[in-house]
Amino acid sequence: MPRIAWINESEATGDLGEMYRIWLERNPERPAIPAILKCFSQSSDLFRSILDLSYRVQFADGHLNRRLKELIATWVSSLNQCPY
Repeated sequence: MPRIAWINESEATGDLGEMYRIWLERNPERPAIPAILKCFSQSSDLFRSILDLSYRVQFADGHLNRRLKELIATWVSSLNQCPY
């Protein structure tokens, strides 16, 4: 049971519901919005900002390309025994 109250997909309306819908369409391999993102769902503006930041940091090429960033993220998650 999470300690942070979040809004699930079935409860999301308005801007948040639209952002959830778009995220799920762009990530068809994922059946649900990850809990790490739902933590920000109480504020649709904050949720949008987190998505914008995470996509720039994680998926845009910079000093490291996306493939290497995902490799590092997978390795760190494995070390932490993270379910995400």
